[in-house]
Amino acid sequence: MARKFIETVVPVSFLDSFRPAYHLFLAWFGAFAYGDPSRRMLVVGVTGTKGKTSVTEMLNAILEEAGYKTALINSIRFKNGEKNERNMTRMSMPGRFFIQKFLHDALASGCNAAVLEMTSEGAKQSRHRFIDLDALIFTNLAPEHIESHGSLQAYADAKFEIGKELVRSHKRPRIIAANSDDRESTRYLTLAVEQSLPFSLGATAPYEAGERGGYFSFDGMKIPVHLGGEFSLKNALAAATAARALGVKTPVIASALDRLEKIPGRAERIEAGQSFTAVVDYAHTPDSLKAIYDAYKNERKICVLGAAGGGRDVWKRSVMGRIAEECCAQIILTNEDPYDEDPGAILQDIAHGMSKPPEIILDRRAAIRRALEYARASDAVIITGKGTDPAIAGPGGSSTPWSDADVTRQELEALKTRV
Repeated sequence: MARKFIETVVPVSFLDSFRPAYHLFLAWFGAFAYGDPSRRMLVVGVTGTKGKTSVTEMLNAILEEAGYKTALINSIRFKNGEKNERNMTRMSMPGRFFIQKFLHDALASGCNAAVLEMTSEGAKQSRHRFIDLDALIFTNLAPEHIESHGSLQAYADAKFEIGKELVRSHKRPRIIAANSDDRESTRYLTLAVEQSLPFSLGATAPYEAGERGGYFSFDGMKIPVHLGGEFSLKNALAAATAARALGVKTPVIASALDRLEKIPGRAERIEAGQSFTAVVDYAHTPDSLKAIYDAYKNERKICVLGAAGGGRDVWKRSVMGRIAEECCAQIILTNEDPYDEDPGAILQDIAHGMSKPPEIILDRRAAIRRALEYARASDAVIITGKGTDPAIAGPGGSSTPWSDADVTRQELEALKTRV
């Protein structure tokens, strides 16, 4: 009520001009109130458009293998040592007081390392400020959140603010590891820090990527990866590069990645004894959609997608429709996160990128059920967009609890009783 009253009597332009200072103050006060916990533990940030969550999970696994007691914040979970809590906030990088309290509590419970997923949306609200980083990993940059930031350049600049926070860090040495296959990496690799580490999958030959994983060469060793797609190798290489710079030995890196069998919602295979492949993946940008489809290029694909959420990134809807039509034998468009937009209109925007009308089933469970019914031995049903998102966001702030993985598993079990 107080916020609505203020917005009614105070000009919006004044509030907008005051907001950055307000966010910065909250970030400073949060760090002050909790005693700057990031200064007393190893802290690694991961930023980029794609792969952030997977890289944080991989680096966490490596640090655990190396003997660290770790804390972790990403879009899947909040981890404090042995304690895990599902991230129900729908934010990869929660608010300033949350992060500082989380690090404070992790430190108090004996954690000596933290891995943080860091986003442009978070940076826009100074959530990254007053976090003393030892290292930062940059994965890539692709168009996303354009409406929110105003332009692709503004989005890139907001993300780069996280790199500037690495420069401000009191830690030494400060390490930046950046994907040199991405043009935006130049900015990161020229940050004024002690170690600048480019990485490129092409430099790790011989490497091999398949639908069930692969390997890459690193420090003369073959590093196994049990997650599908070339993008999984890139994510593993990012984590390995940073871990080596932090002093982790290559055999430890290899052992940790060999143990990592899956990451929830990231190219996650759902097994219920079926003869075909069923995969749940978070892909919600054109590049990531193409990447997951390419991971299963040798299989006939039945694809379930709903593109971006309502009210955002409208530009990519038709592009994703075109990619789906190029890669998939059958396509079912379904509801994802419409917010206050008409879900049918969203799906029509996707369909505009296709040369023939797709099958549309608004009920997401029914869409998944239909896709599984279509599948035959050696097919791949690929369900994208939600990953581990815990709910479907609807109009007026409504929220329907949801899990693509659970629903797919339930429908696979039900399918066995019908055949």
